[in-house]
Amino acid sequence: VQLQASGGGLVQAGGSLRLSCTASGFTLSNDAIGWFRQAPGKERRGIGCITSGDHSTYYADSVKGRFTISRDNAKNTVYLQINSLKPEDTAVYYCATGMGGTWCPLTLNEYDFWGQGTQVTVSS
Repeated sequence: VQLQASGGGLVQAGGSLRLSCTASGFTLSNDAIGWFRQAPGKERRGIGCITSGDHSTYYADSVKGRFTISRDNAKNTVYLQINSLKPEDTAVYYCATGMGGTWCPLTLNEYDFWGQGTQVTVSS
């Protein structure tokens, strides 16, 4: 049973990335998925989530308009599209499973199974 975030890399400011959160050994379709990031020397923070029921999405104010979360249950994968990357987006990005049919939180303690993160580095 594993949850893995992938798709990170080194990009220039203004570029885009699509991160993936893929489960193996279990299905994601019944879980809300949260995305989080942890910048060097800072706490891990929630940036967005997608519900399991109606696929509603919620975002932190700091990323609204640039980040888009979607899910493909057939591929057992949730995506985080990041556009207009900024140097301050540099962080390790994590995904995690939680509860949430029609609403999902952005707080860490609401999520119980975490994947290994993927590094995103944005150069200016």
